[in-house]
Amino acid sequence: MIRVANLVQWLDQFAPPKFAESWDNVGLLAGDPQQTVNRIMTCLTVTPESCAEAVAEEVELVVTHHPILFRPIQKLRADRPDTALVWQLARAGISVYAPHTAFDNTQDGINAWLATALDLTQVEPLTRFRGARAFKLVVFCTAEDREQVLAAAFAAGAGTIGNYGECSFSSRGLGTFFGTEGANPAVGQKGRREQVREWRCELRVPEGKLTAVLQAIRKQHSYEEPAIDVYPLEAPELEQGVGRVGQLTQPVCLSELAQRVAGQVGAQATQIIGLASREVQRVALVCGAGDSFIGQAKAAGADVLITGEVRFHQALEARAAGLGLIAVGHHASERPAVEMLANRLQSAFPALRVWASRQESDPIWHLVTETNEKPPA
Repeated sequence: MIRVANLVQWLDQFAPPKFAESWDNVGLLAGDPQQTVNRIMTCLTVTPESCAEAVAEEVELVVTHHPILFRPIQKLRADRPDTALVWQLARAGISVYAPHTAFDNTQDGINAWLATALDLTQVEPLTRFRGARAFKLVVFCTAEDREQVLAAAFAAGAGTIGNYGECSFSSRGLGTFFGTEGANPAVGQKGRREQVREWRCELRVPEGKLTAVLQAIRKQHSYEEPAIDVYPLEAPELEQGVGRVGQLTQPVCLSELAQRVAGQVGAQATQIIGLASREVQRVALVCGAGDSFIGQAKAAGADVLITGEVRFHQALEARAAGLGLIAVGHHASERPAVEMLANRLQSAFPALRVWASRQESDPIWHLVTETNEKPPA
């Protein structure tokens, strides 16, 4: 018996929510984790058409790329455009999962699929995620205090590096202090400069544990005013990130690359910014609404950025930066991966019936008109 929770576990492993953008809303957004699942439908977006299909086909889980609850709501009503579809799915007992930007960015996600479809080599993230912030904490203490101070710091969350815990480094030295009239020194006397043999103890502390570690150290330290230094560490780059950038095996002209991309994703119309005859080889990819990554694409040395949609001023920005830009449409840039995800789910859960929505379509259609204008060569 396969339940919603089993599907959530698989989807969370395939497209880990930690790879989603901070502004996004991903994961199981509605439904019962313990519900039994027999039918799954994937779609790019929950629309009246795809919602009606899910209800008619009696699916138990919809995996939609775009979240149904993207912004906070205060009323869940059938007569409100922003919540009517959520109400219909809930009444039909249909759970909803949305991977969105986690699916865009994951190792085998949408941007990676696009890079493979174009036969790009030397592929890497366009921008990498940063790991969690951490601090180097240095505390000075006597030999008598050292073990209890370290033990307290470890218990509070300090000293973890990868798969290792209780990591620290200690070195001996000579410390000095001069206690003023209001001081109450644990060693030596106030009113004169004292010299004390001390240990310098260094530990790595995650950002979220810093306050607790400092409190634990001060509680175990015998000094009235423990000497503690805290240094921020640069967050490390991770292997995963947003978008992709890679190399074509041979340079091609911008118009030829646009035709190649359009053919791979089934685009009905493609927008191109740049000279049609310009040769390009280093390609940046950001599916969906990726025209905000023009600066990152240029910084990565890309000749062209391929994305779903482009706004007018971003088109001007790309042209001024000397960056080619190809926009195949938001729907076209992501819909093939929705079908790919349905195939992956079917392979992982052969006992289930899984398909990509048959009623979903691009809401934008294009009127072809006669024009004497020619693209810039």
